Order: sequence, then C-alpha cells, then structure tokens
Amino acid sequence: MRRTLVVTNDFPPRQGGIQTFVAALLARRPPDSLVVLASRSPGWEEYDAQLPYPVVRRPTGMLLPTRATARAATDLARRYGCDTAFFGAAAPLGLLAPALRSAGVGHLVGATHGHETGWVALPGARGLMRRIAGGLDVLTYISEYTRSRLAPALGDRTRLAQLSPGVDVDRFTPSADGAATRKRYRLGSAPVVVCVSRLVARKGQDVLVAAWPRVLARHPDARLLLVGGGPDEAGLRRAIAARGLQDSVVLTGPVPPEQLPEHYAAGDVFAMPCRTRRGGLDVEGLGMVYLEAAACGRPVVAGTSGGAPETVQEGVTGHVVADPRSPEAVAATIADLLADPERARRMGAAGRAWVEQRWSWTTIAATFAELLEPGAATH
Repeated sequence: MRRTLVVTNDFPPRQGGIQTFVAALLARRPPDSLVVLASRSPGWEEYDAQLPYPVVRRPTGMLLPTRATARAATDLARRYGCDTAFFGAAAPLGLLAPALRSAGVGHLVGATHGHETGWVALPGARGLMRRIAGGLDVLTYISEYTRSRLAPALGDRTRLAQLSPGVDVDRFTPSADGAATRKRYRLGSAPVVVCVSRLVARKGQDVLVAAWPRVLARHPDARLLLVGGGPDEAGLRRAIAARGLQDSVVLTGPVPPEQLPEHYAAGDVFAMPCRTRRGGLDVEGLGMVYLEAAACGRPVVAGTSGGAPETVQEGVTGHVVADPRSPEAVAATIADLLADPERARRMGAAGRAWVEQRWSWTTIAATFAELLEPGAATH
C-alpha cells in the first residue's frame, strides 16, 4: 500500500474550515497509509491519542516551510517510506516539495481553499504561488470559480484537479430536529429564515437585516435567525435596533459545530446573500453552508460571490440572487419562498438528493484517493 506524508498547519483540534476538510479527508483513508506532520494547538496531545495513524507535531503554533520543517518532513518520509505527499494547504508549505522529492517522495499533491485566488491577484504572492505549483504534480481547487482564477496565473506549471469539501450527510440530514433550537430562541411555529456563518461583511447578514422589514410586510410573523459570531456583531445589533427589529431578528452568537444541524433544521429557508468585496480579494471560495443546509432539506438563497452559485441548482434547490447587495431583491426572493411552502419543500428535497450524489464525503473521498495515485484523471 502506498503511504502518504501529510504536511499541514491546519489540523484539529484547532478549529476552522481547512482543518475540518483535511481531517475529514484523512478519516476516509486507510490508517496505515498515513503519517502526519502538523503544528501544535491546545489539546493536541489528547486529540492525537485518539487517531489511528501517527502524527508528529512540530513545537510551534504555525508550521512554516523552514529548514527545520524540511528536515522533519524528509526524516518522516524516509522513516515511513512515503512515496506520496499531500500538503493540506499548498501555500506556503508546498515550498517543501523539492526537499521531499530528494527524500524519495515521487508524487506531490497540494490543496487550495479559496484564499489563494487573492494571492494570484497580487504580483509578489502570485510569483510565490507559481513557484509552489511548479514543485507539485497536482494542485487542487475547490470550485470552478477558484480554478478560473488560478489557471491563468499558474499556466502549465502543474495539473489542476478539483477537490471540494464534502458534507457529512449522516450529520446534516432532513431528520435533524430543530424543535429545541426553536424553543431556545422563542421562535414558536413562525416561519424562520436562518443564516449560519461568521458575521463578516462578505456573508451579507447586513443585507438580510436591511431586507427584513420588506419580508415582514408580506410575512408579519416571520423570524430571522443569524447563527454565528464575528466582528460585525455589534454593528448588526445596532442596525436591528435602529429598524425596531429586536422582536423578529435573533443573533445566537457562536454555536458549537455539533449543534449546527439542529440550527439549520430550525429554519424553513436558508439565506446567505454573499458578495465579493475589496476588488475581488474578499470572495467566497465555495460556500459549504449552502450544501449543509441543502443536506438538511432546506431551500437555499445564495449570493453571487465566487463559487457560491456552484452550490445551488437555480430554481431546483434554491435561488442565486443576482444582486446580493440589494435588500429589495433579497427580500423578494425570501418572501416568495416563504409564500410557497410546498415549492420550498420540493427544493429542499432536491437539494438533499443532489448533495448525496455530488457533495457527500463518500464521493469526495473517492476523488481524493484517485488524486493520490499518479494516474488520477483530471476533474
């Protein structure tokens, strides 16, 4: 069996999207095919003790492509006879590729996650990404949008292949029970629009709040549930108060990951009208929350930023609002869905079926397995 050395700064118990992505990929590989080199974060010893494969932690909170990291990586590759390496985030750890090749690693794969589209837009960072790509056999991308940004900058330096995050369809399911969440936030039997995301401008919670009076004009009993924390919380609370929406808009603050399915389930419609900002540097790489909501059987309302439209089958699993900055457009899309519960239910069912077929971890894990083989087909 081929053995893969995984070099990653993004690894649990540190929380985050990339950490979850990497851990989920590895959980679906044969344990004896893996060895991991990672950084440290609080609780790492207890976490590693539960894993079925070896993990070596460098004594640092940030794993960088230093000489010491290169020595540790090459030592592990030789000790375990690794013939493949996977960089959980290609930038910047992919700079270790030449050292690993010298240690006998013949096939190197690096992952990108979305922020690299900003890198290739900046001259200095673009040069670094080109150097990294030139050392890899495969560089993965999460959406067609991110591929469209990476490909022109990287040229033919490496092969690009799609490797998107997946959805745990056993956790995010239409059978998730939102009753306790509705009770906790006193939502009763009201129609609920839910948004699960970090509270930052790109995600569009400010537009949802601005749109909400128009939704209430058509659905006076409706409630808006904003799930998550972030730097925009104080501003959102001020906007809610200024519009007199305290009785119909709820901010939950941060929610533990294990409670997310019940929060999706508390909603009748999921909405996050994300928008691109800062001249394209602040952009949605894909938008896993739309797929998690769809897996829970909820219709989704998305914005146009980056890869977000790729998570929606327009008119089938939900809608992409053409102008996510427009409170009027966002309100009309949401209100129309709330006015037709049967159509919303059909969209939710279609979304669940699509996630099972295209976005489940079973599908993504099979793609990952192919990419770790030299003859993997381009996706």
